[in-house]
Amino acid sequence: MSKKNDRATWLKGGFANCSVPPADQKNPARFILLGPPGVGKGTQATLLAKYFGACHLSTGDVFRAAKSLDSCERTPAIEEALMLMKQGALVGDNLVVKMVGERTRCINCGGGFLLDGFPRTVDQAEAFDKILEKEGIGLDAVISYELPIDRIIARLGGRRTCSKCKATFHVEGLPPKEEGICDHCGGELFIREDDKPETIRVRMEAYEKSTQPLIDYYEKQDLLVHVQCGEFPDETLERSLILLQKD
Repeated sequence: MSKKNDRATWLKGGFANCSVPPADQKNPARFILLGPPGVGKGTQATLLAKYFGACHLSTGDVFRAAKSLDSCERTPAIEEALMLMKQGALVGDNLVVKMVGERTRCINCGGGFLLDGFPRTVDQAEAFDKILEKEGIGLDAVISYELPIDRIIARLGGRRTCSKCKATFHVEGLPPKEEGICDHCGGELFIREDDKPETIRVRMEAYEKSTQPLIDYYEKQDLLVHVQCGEFPDETLERSLILLQKD
């Protein structure tokens, strides 16, 4: 069984090296992935990474991994970001850009990249364009995964969480053997506040409001590819690949 890439260069930054770097590609795929919660963007990132031989680079993963790093392993930008997060403050655009700028070896990787979670604003996008220009690299496309709000509510609103062991189920995709009861520990299943329809609608409205300027920005550059998500992950992947070939 082949060893899985630990993405150490991305997660740790600095001079860390991945355990299994992606193989160099003749034409490495370089994409940015956009999409609201519930569209299955993470699943698509995994499928696209496998198809193109590229690396899934999530800024969220960097922040999560940073919490377990020793202080000597943290880059200056990560150290500052963790301090702000500990204080409950937002990590600003400049600092996020600095964090990505510390990881240009990943941007230059011959295997390509699927960038997830960055950029989130037009300011970040403009700063990233400058990084790409400096490195002599261009984007192939910005993929925007889309799904009607009612279907997003059905996906997220169908989740059920165990009150004891925190295991998750779905009323359609992964139902418990006994309704309302956890298969693992017998705990009572409940709907998290974030999974309630009214909360999901508020989250989607906030996402659309914050992301629309970014979509317009990449639309003007003729980089945006709109992908309507299918019922199943393989269906969405097939649509993505067809549209990317046309692009």
